[in-house]
Amino acid sequence: MNIEKTFIKDLVIISPSVFVDDRGTFFESYNQQKFREVGINENFIQDNQSVSKKGVLRGLHYQKGIYSQAKLVRVIKGCVLDVAVDLRKNSDTYGQHFSIELNDKNNLMFFIPTGFAHGFIALEDNTIFSYKCSALYNKESEGGIIWNDTTLNIDWKFLNPLVSDKDKILPNFSPELHKF
Repeated sequence: MNIEKTFIKDLVIISPSVFVDDRGTFFESYNQQKFREVGINENFIQDNQSVSKKGVLRGLHYQKGIYSQAKLVRVIKGCVLDVAVDLRKNSDTYGQHFSIELNDKNNLMFFIPTGFAHGFIALEDNTIFSYKCSALYNKESEGGIIWNDTTLNIDWKFLNPLVSDKDKILPNFSPELHKF
């Protein structure tokens, strides 16, 4: 397993050790001991999975308070552009975002600590996206930012993604509203 730091503190890319032979491939997608050895000490308590058509955009979402979630995300099948936005009020990179392509060929995992908004767009049909969360989902604690916010200026690689009705009405990014 290899850990690559990003320009945003605590946001890391994880490359698992992939074993390939004539039967196919194998890799550990999670090993608590190995993750703790590299400083990821989250206790993941909920796993989620989605299947999306090409062009489906989910996000930007986050949970507040005691339900704030760290996430470990990866793609089982297909490809996504994954995006994390730093909402930690005392962070040097507050309001900045990082994006990465995750797919079933590079097998990369992306660790997103608490204090971030998160979203992704499927770049292929039938993309299976999986994520571990460090807290349970709580509807009253959810928050979000509109996907096409002009301040964040995220390049989602699609002009007209398919967005849920709920995500279409999320507020624009605001330092008064969006901070941990």
